[in-house]
Amino acid sequence: MTTAALDERGWTKPAQGKIKCVVWDLDNTLWDGVLLEDDAVAVRQSVVDHIHRLDAMGVLNSVASKNDHEAAMAKLTELGLAEMFLFPQISWNAKSSSIERIAAKLNLGLDAFAFVDDQEFELAEVGHALPQVTCVDSAVMDEVLRRPEFRPRFVTDESAQRRGMYQSQLARDEIESDFVGTSEEFLASLGMTFTIAPARREDLQRAEELTVRTNQLNSTGRTYSYDELDELRESPDHLLLVASLTDRFGSYGKIGLALVEKGSPDWRLNMMLMSCRVMSRGVGTVLLGHIMGLARAAGAGLRADFVETGRNRMMQITYAFSGFREASRDGKHVVLAADLSQIQPPPGYVVMEVVE
Repeated sequence: MTTAALDERGWTKPAQGKIKCVVWDLDNTLWDGVLLEDDAVAVRQSVVDHIHRLDAMGVLNSVASKNDHEAAMAKLTELGLAEMFLFPQISWNAKSSSIERIAAKLNLGLDAFAFVDDQEFELAEVGHALPQVTCVDSAVMDEVLRRPEFRPRFVTDESAQRRGMYQSQLARDEIESDFVGTSEEFLASLGMTFTIAPARREDLQRAEELTVRTNQLNSTGRTYSYDELDELRESPDHLLLVASLTDRFGSYGKIGLALVEKGSPDWRLNMMLMSCRVMSRGVGTVLLGHIMGLARAAGAGLRADFVETGRNRMMQITYAFSGFREASRDGKHVVLAADLSQIQPPPGYVVMEVVE
């Protein structure tokens, strides 16, 4: 069973809230018995309790099971559990490949996944093929699933809605795959509204969560605590902005965060991040363009900190697309300078709303 990575000092303590999705086996894990041998399998209530507890905290659940897809989905529906699982993979493929498919569909890194199974062979297969995944023997799951890496520091209103947000996203993906037309035409059909507002105290738990959970679209990779964000929010020298997104399918929730230091002659964009859930929605430059406009209106220049983390290449591309160029470099820490003479407006398929 793997719960942490090795370093030169030995086992390290896993980060709190590291796990974002738990993938479950079915036979002799979710229920007692083998479905194809006896349809009258008995669900394990303790497992169901874990699934609902994790879901309420914003930890997603899915399935990787070697089984007959139709029979297994019928049983999950009968048990009232089908809706709890995102993109379940029920086939005769290797479970490592099933987890990779889930990770790709949910746009989450493999290190954010845990896999629960009763079979030593299956745990070993996943552990060998996907060493980033935390593998959990079902015999000890009651202890393991209550460890800090399975428990976010904050449980926000958005945490309890996370599964629904992902289900809406899967519905969007399905419609997009059948859509006849250009990518821009599809995005226009969504009716997106992008809202930017100053952070309020009630936003800060989600803001901290964003800094912890977001990797690919995080400009510096730095995390900020609730207390740090609250202090910066009240500072007259700083601007802390949150962004949210909705479309005709519902809300994506709060998906963006920016921290600006208002100096002279240049403002400094200390941190900007966007949730990976909106990576394909073409809205990555909206918040950045708004900040560029604010700096220009204030008669200031704008520089941005960027730290190469190995996972945030997409954010570097977002800056470059918006006209930022490298001004200085110290190792992986890069300072980017904005060209404020030409600021791109929001895409035509997005309505931007700014709350004062």
